[in-house]
Amino acid sequence: MNERFYSLPIQKQEAIINAGFSVFSKHPYKKSPMSEIAAAAGISKSLLFHYFHNKKELYLFLWEKCARSTVKALEESGCYHQKDLFDTLYKGMRAKLQIMRQYPDLGAFAMKAYYEKDPDVSQDISKIIQRYASYRTNAALLDFDPGQFIPGLDIEMMYHDMYWATEGYLWEKIQQGDLDVDAIEQDFLRLIDFWRSVYARKETQI
Repeated sequence: MNERFYSLPIQKQEAIINAGFSVFSKHPYKKSPMSEIAAAAGISKSLLFHYFHNKKELYLFLWEKCARSTVKALEESGCYHQKDLFDTLYKGMRAKLQIMRQYPDLGAFAMKAYYEKDPDVSQDISKIIQRYASYRTNAALLDFDPGQFIPGLDIEMMYHDMYWATEGYLWEKIQQGDLDVDAIEQDFLRLIDFWRSVYARKETQI
């Protein structure tokens, strides 16, 4: 735990976290200056180094924060306890968007960090991913009663279709610099309704 950082008032912690998400989401790791993060947080560069010894420490702190916050929000949303796949998607989507409302650049940072190839941080990123990517998180969507879906459906392929569509949508939005959370929520509500209309048995549709 970074005791110096956590001794700060919550508002100052949030300002540094959001500044880090913002700058790291716009540039590759190597080209993200600590001076820009400090300026965005409203503190001096030397003070930022007082809380985080170097850029790598801050970057991995933010990646850990991103992973931990997402897992916690998903658990608290109850999405893993739904019997209906589409209710799970709905609750999970709402949980993730609530995080993005608190940290507007978290989504863009997460996408960029996930694919970061810089050798200074890439292995550490992978270790954190492995620590949080439990089997339950990865496979929950594959464990539903197949009777709720249309006969003969390849459920694993359906899951991959949903995952690829979601990743592609978010990547496009990030490239456009357009992460309007309310607009994303409406798009995903339509997408979930579309998946329900395509994949669910007619008698299970509401």
